[in-house]
Amino acid sequence: MERWSEELVSLRLLMGENDRHGRHPLHKAVVELLRREGVAGVTVYRGIMGFGAHHQTHQDSLLRFSSDLPLTLEVIDRAEVIDRVEPELAAMMNGGLMLRQRIESVRYVPKGE
Repeated sequence: MERWSEELVSLRLLMGENDRHGRHPLHKAVVELLRREGVAGVTVYRGIMGFGAHHQTHQDSLLRFSSDLPLTLEVIDRAEVIDRVEPELAAMMNGGLMLRQRIESVRYVPKGE
């Protein structure tokens, strides 16, 4: 195996399940924007419990389908790609939080690939 690494940027967007962008759920609108812009990838994580700025606890429950659970979207790509899409993402956010950090991506690939 060969080790291949590069410096990338991780951009995390924290929001609630009920956050909207126009008529659409915000997380779906963000994923669609990132796809159109050719970003390498995004993953949406759904939390089972959390609270935000208003300290109202949101949690998954068997008694109800949804209670505005916390979502984290993680976008990882080269800095120039994140720099290009970040202003549009910031304009879409209606609250929430964005976290940005440089990361080292390490991949192990079979020799000769």
